[in-house]
Amino acid sequence: MNEALLRSLTPSVLAILVRRGADFAAAEDAVQDALVEAVRVWPADPPRDAKGWLVTVAWRRFLDATRAEAARRRREDLVDEEPAPGPVPSVDDTLQLYFLCAHPSLTPSSAVALTLRAVGGLTTRQIAQAYLVPEATMAQRISRAKRTVSGVRFDQPGDVATVLRVLYLVFNEGYSGDVDLAAEAIRLTRRLAAAIDHPEVAGLLALMLLHHARRASRTAPDGSLVPLAEQDRGRWDTGSIAEGVEILQAALARDRLGEFQAQAAIAALHADAPTAEETDWVQIVEWYDELTGLTDSPVVRLNRAVAVGEADGPRAGLAALSALDDSLPRHTAVAAYLHERDGDLATAARLYAEAARKAHDLAERDHLTRQAARLNTRRRR
Repeated sequence: MNEALLRSLTPSVLAILVRRGADFAAAEDAVQDALVEAVRVWPADPPRDAKGWLVTVAWRRFLDATRAEAARRRREDLVDEEPAPGPVPSVDDTLQLYFLCAHPSLTPSSAVALTLRAVGGLTTRQIAQAYLVPEATMAQRISRAKRTVSGVRFDQPGDVATVLRVLYLVFNEGYSGDVDLAAEAIRLTRRLAAAIDHPEVAGLLALMLLHHARRASRTAPDGSLVPLAEQDRGRWDTGSIAEGVEILQAALARDRLGEFQAQAAIAALHADAPTAEETDWVQIVEWYDELTGLTDSPVVRLNRAVAVGEADGPRAGLAALSALDDSLPRHTAVAAYLHERDGDLATAARLYAEAARKAHDLAERDHLTRQAARLNTRRRR
């Protein structure tokens, strides 16, 4: 059984059912039933038109379920006539599913789960494993999300920015269980880029590829974090970097700058540097200035302070940092790094230890603890 084929067909089959008038929750249930039937039947009797087969079976399952409900009278216009089996229209409604699954009425976690289920074609078990929650918990989350969007009309233009934020949330979950969410996010963003001509979609795809290219070098064999400056650049995926840069350059040439293009430009400058010492920090600061103008995000300003510290010296970085709320995540760790660069090892060690206590991620906590221990050892010599 070709699981990849089923996953690739799932969103378009679901979109066709919704376009015909099925509400989202009922359509999604019917598609899942059809997928189960495909797993059972196809190995012995593969169809000539896989998509048409799934649409026919899913639509029949939907009609069966509809006729069995008390709400049948409200849906008589749907059940009076079943479309004849045969080739389905070539129009791809998948793009509408992206917008539906990223509907503003959904919480970010629900939007991500629904996107992975409806657009990505993942099972509830796979999504639950990826998020390290019980399958029953994820099933409830997805069910609530389906109910929320079931009444949403399927003919309204969607918000591309919301879709991109959801896909970036998926990407940042990385890898867990048997589903590589970073790779899955790249796959889904590629499909979105093929369906819509938008420079920010291209910018997000470029950003994902450039970040993903460094994945193999981000952790040591023992699982500990490896900072960017210490990573083995020979392990970076040059193919992904070249593709990301090419996609980014084409997007920037359209002169419609957005936050994902700006972030990708920063990632490209890091990827382009043969060594950490040769990083063009001045240009990175300039891109952070562009990004700040687009988002005015405190996190962006925090990262800009690091770049300023590299371009203009640690005291300039500390001055930029002083304007920010010290309760920001990573604020204390950035302050520790800049104080170390400035030669104040005592303050840096204290701040690294404080940052470790605040860290929620175990790998990050261990890294910061080691940094504090390293500086304390240096001070005692």
